[in-house]
Amino acid sequence: MTGSMGNLRSSASITLSAWNALFLREAVSRVSGRRAAWLWLLVEPAAHLTVLMVIFSTIRHRVMPGFDYALFLAIGILGYNLFRNSATRSMAAISANRALFAYRQVKPVDVVLVRAFLEGVIQLFVGLIMIAGMSLVGLEALPHDPLTVMLVFALFWLFGTGVGLMLSVGSTLIPEIGKMANLCFIPLYFVSGVLFSPAMVPPALRDWLLLNPVMQGLELARAAFSPSYHVVTGVDLYYLMAFAFASLFFGLAVHVRFARRLLMQ
Repeated sequence: MTGSMGNLRSSASITLSAWNALFLREAVSRVSGRRAAWLWLLVEPAAHLTVLMVIFSTIRHRVMPGFDYALFLAIGILGYNLFRNSATRSMAAISANRALFAYRQVKPVDVVLVRAFLEGVIQLFVGLIMIAGMSLVGLEALPHDPLTVMLVFALFWLFGTGVGLMLSVGSTLIPEIGKMANLCFIPLYFVSGVLFSPAMVPPALRDWLLLNPVMQGLELARAAFSPSYHVVTGVDLYYLMAFAFASLFFGLAVHVRFARRLLMQ
């Protein structure tokens, strides 16, 4: 019994050491990949938000009753980016780290999970800096219900990680899957409620749009920031939660199923 516990502890220690080394390697690669890469991590979403603000607030004069439209857009951008980036960057983790599989301690699932975790950490810091910046310029950017905000964004990350796990297997075995997935994220951006509230949409179309768990998550996050924000009927936290955990389960399952082929590919 003592021996088996010792082996389990030793195995866990080896795995954690491998994950730590992979995390440091990924972090250094991400930050030093191009000149001032760390700055672009913040500039990109900030520029995205600024352009959208000019288009919708100045040119189209769009307002959101009871909610600052800059904050409305920021929540949509941050939430969607967390989901999408966790999925797309995880999807490419196996092909980018294939040389590391020469070490027995490193498995394909390890590099995917570590890259997803790094993306979550990066998006967390980007979000905190953006919210702090908006607060400094006088916007009411602090959440009314911070626990719900943290839960929703954690579910976005889990959902993106689960999708990334599945896509990493699919795109490694069939490269065309990765190309199709990247294309699918473009229209998904426009139907996920990043730029609009489902309350603006006719009920018949709204019911279809609410099948998208990302849209439901963004609605919940916005309601957690402002108690005056009206959440449409049909939005449910457990819906997003079900998709997050189901995708994670199936993602891990396909990695177990195709573990040998991923190493040989």
